[in-house]
Amino acid sequence: MVAPTSFFADYGCHVRILEEIHALQARGHTVRVVTYHNGDNLPGIDIRRTVDLPWRTRLMVGSSRHKIYLDAALFFETLRQALSFRPDIIHAHLHEGALIGSVIGRVLRKPVIFDYQGSLSEEMLDHHFIRPGGLREKLVRRVERVIDRMASVIVPSGTAAEEYLLKRGVSRNRVRLLADAVDVHRFDPSVAVGTRAELRMRLGIPEHACVVMYLGLLAEYQGTSLLIDAARELLPKRNDIYFVIAGYPGVDYYAQRASTLPEAGRILFPGRVAYRDAPALLSIADVAVAPKLSTTEGNGKLFNYMAMGLPTVAIDTEPNRRILGGLGHLAPPNNPSALAAAIETALIDPPQRRRALRDRVTQHFSWQERVDVLEHIYRDLLGLDDSDQPHTRTAAEALTLSVVDEADRIASVGSRSRRS
Repeated sequence: MVAPTSFFADYGCHVRILEEIHALQARGHTVRVVTYHNGDNLPGIDIRRTVDLPWRTRLMVGSSRHKIYLDAALFFETLRQALSFRPDIIHAHLHEGALIGSVIGRVLRKPVIFDYQGSLSEEMLDHHFIRPGGLREKLVRRVERVIDRMASVIVPSGTAAEEYLLKRGVSRNRVRLLADAVDVHRFDPSVAVGTRAELRMRLGIPEHACVVMYLGLLAEYQGTSLLIDAARELLPKRNDIYFVIAGYPGVDYYAQRASTLPEAGRILFPGRVAYRDAPALLSIADVAVAPKLSTTEGNGKLFNYMAMGLPTVAIDTEPNRRILGGLGHLAPPNNPSALAAAIETALIDPPQRRRALRDRVTQHFSWQERVDVLEHIYRDLLGLDDSDQPHTRTAAEALTLSVVDEADRIASVGSRSRRS
């Protein structure tokens, strides 16, 4: 797999890459990940990194000028690994990975899968890296259009991304939906139940308090400020509610922003949470919120919330409606009052609705089901018959070049707990 990022860093596209690897390995595939020089190594995963860049140790999220030389280093390391590993398929993540993988794929005459998680230009706009209508936006959109047409197959991570590609003129026969999913065995409320009381006590949350949870990146396009504004409206009315806003980066910035509230003691910022600890942290919640504002990127945290049987609140977008299937609570974008009202309504969800959320994600959004789709795509690219299951073969090996975005070091749940 090709991944232009600092794999592994406990969020977003990193989680998708990790779960794909786990699912493929469970079927007997050999996967090698090529990624940036920094990031966390994981047991049981073959990770190859670029040459060390000692002046670049901090992990970052989103667009950055530093990616130019990071991706140049990644290209040469990917080429070196591909020549020695001799993959059957190059599975490339993100646009930078698709560009690198497609060039090397042509050199080695290997099929390339572009794992598409949203528009490159829209991401840069979301991160304020380029200005709307500027020359740089026009240039980025042209580059994006070229990259979108280089790989053998594009696998978008959701229906919104799929529709975006088709509207931009990408051929339908090159687009194969591989929607985000969740490991329903890892995210299981019955497994994490034993840690609930201990974690609440560690965070200073009373036993009978109602906990509203957010777990993910902290950023404007993720709706972090919107969530704090909703807390501003809800907390004065309900002295039994605590907000736990977990994730990174920008913990200090958002904690400072929340500190102006009279009820700041009931808004907690645990910081970065290791992915392995996510189910335990989610187990303390009574409601989970995903106020992400982006309309082209996926919203994978919804699947984790649903798998844990948590009443779920999200922004009213077409992708969120499709995922939740009428079982969630939706609020219009940029409306703190409506978001606060949706959270309060979710707090009284009946137990059968919680069970229905988990049942829905188990039936329709599990990685155990998604890997069947991915293997079918692999077989098509390799010209294999469906009866020739790749996981029973020893010849087909997938090279996963995963370019993973930069991020901070993993912190244990509550190890850096802050109160605003």
